[in-house]
Formats: sequence, structure tokens, C-alpha cells
Amino acid sequence: MTIKIGNAPCSWGVEFADDPRNPAWQTVLDECRGAGYRGIELGPVGFMPEDPAELGDALAARNLELIGGVVFRPFHDPQKWDDVKDGAVRTCKALKAHGARHLVLIDSISPRRAPTAGRPDEAEKMSASEWADYRNKIRDIARMGTEEYGLTTAIHPHAGGFMDFEYEVEQLLEEVDESILKICLDTGHSIYAGFDPVAFMDRHMDRISYMHFKDIDPAIRKKVVANRTDFYEACGDGIFCNLGKGAVDFPTVKARLEQAGFDGWCTVEQDCDPEMAQSPLDDAKGNRTYLQSIGFEDAA
Repeated sequence: MTIKIGNAPCSWGVEFADDPRNPAWQTVLDECRGAGYRGIELGPVGFMPEDPAELGDALAARNLELIGGVVFRPFHDPQKWDDVKDGAVRTCKALKAHGARHLVLIDSISPRRAPTAGRPDEAEKMSASEWADYRNKIRDIARMGTEEYGLTTAIHPHAGGFMDFEYEVEQLLEEVDESILKICLDTGHSIYAGFDPVAFMDRHMDRISYMHFKDIDPAIRKKVVANRTDFYEACGDGIFCNLGKGAVDFPTVKARLEQAGFDGWCTVEQDCDPEMAQSPLDDAKGNRTYLQSIGFEDAA
């Protein structure tokens, strides 16, 4: 059993490929390796070069492995299906080209759900027909990633979208076969949504293929939920703090992974505003140091 620790471009504030505030992709690779990590996610497709030779050479020069990639697109919007498919196909091609394993599907933030992030009892629910279409779209992309590209595809609950709260995740898992859809459990988004990631692991460990390590400041969470703060503004407010300084019980998360014989990557994600972040490099170093202190050997 080997638990490997990586990082992701979102820890440098990279959420969208075309955001002019993004740092250079080479800077993200340099600082990820400089902070001691040996793996990195792709980030939004188009942020890093889509030419396999160019990106492959850059990864090799830094002794970095590409872990996986995220399709953060509006699965909830029927008018944006072409955009979802485009992002998914391009991400799959990039991952396969570099031998990466993890395709992560995230429903992007919806204006219908953003104001009730962290409020499962108040959040608007899809109609039955909307849900069926939404579930089928996730299933179609999951099947493509798994069967056509040989990837391990996982759903990732995320604040502000329609795959956020525990009851939604449970329903999707019941309705989409586990042979094509696993779970990427994000420790911080779980608590943002009001459910315990450790308890979730206890029920679904056999379906968790990948982990995102994120911590959350409980005082800031309480404030942004009460104020219905926009997700990205909440990131700027520091809702996602350095690992070990928030509400997530990482020693117990580690114990559950070890008990289950988890073998693979856990990726640090500290979502931040690229203009307000104090120092992504310092945060990356601090998060790695914390994981090392609680016994994650690959972080040493």
C-alpha cells in the first residue's frame, strides 16, 4: 500500500483556463516541485499545453507525474452540453497521453445553488426530469472516460453546484453503476456541505478511488453560510485554510485510508483567489509539512 501526495493548480488560484489572473503554467509546475510534491493535476484543460510532447517534457524536467484532471463544467445546464463534452474529451485525451489515471467530474457552480452553499435544507432541488437528464449526462461522461479512455472516473461533490449535498451524492451513487463511476472525496467540500467526510468514508470506502485534501475554517464557514457569500468570495475570505488548521480530522482520515488499504494519490487542494493569496508556494510547503507530521510518508 502506498499513499502518494500531490497538489493541483487550484492551489495557485487556477480555476479557469482563460482567467488573466492565472500564474504561468510553468510557475505552477516549478513551485509544486519546489514545495516537494511529486505529482500534480492537469488543472482546467487548456491551462497547461495540450501538446503531449511539450507538457511531457516539462513534467519530466521537473520529475513530476500527472495525476489526473478535473472536468469542472455545467453538467446542470442542458444548453451547455457541448461545452461539457468538449472539456471532457480534451481532458480524457490529455490524461491518456500522459498515463494519468483519474478523471474527476465536478458540476460547476449554478446561480440557482450558489446562494445556498452549505444550506442543504434550503437549497433548490432539480425536478425529476431535470435530475434524470443530469444523471444521464454524468453517466455518459463517466462511461466515456472509463470505457473509451481507460481512466478511473469519479464524481466530486462541490459547493454551489447540484452535486453538493450528501443526499444528492447518495442518490447518484445508487443510480450510476460503480463499474463506471467512483467517488473523489474532497474533505473540505464535505464539511462545507454539512456532512462528515470520515463518516462518509466509513460507508463508501470501497467506492472512493481518489481523495482531495482540503481543510476548512469553521468560523469562516459559519459566516459565509449565514451571509450567503459567493463561493469565490468565500475563497478570497480564506474559508479553505492550511491543512491541520481547520475542521477536518486528517489523522482519522489517514487511519481510514490505511485500514482500507488505499493505494494511490491524495491531492492537496487549497482553493484560493489568485490575487488575494498570500503565497501559494508557502501554503504548498506548509501543507506538505503538516501531512509529513502526521505520518504521510510520501510527504516526507
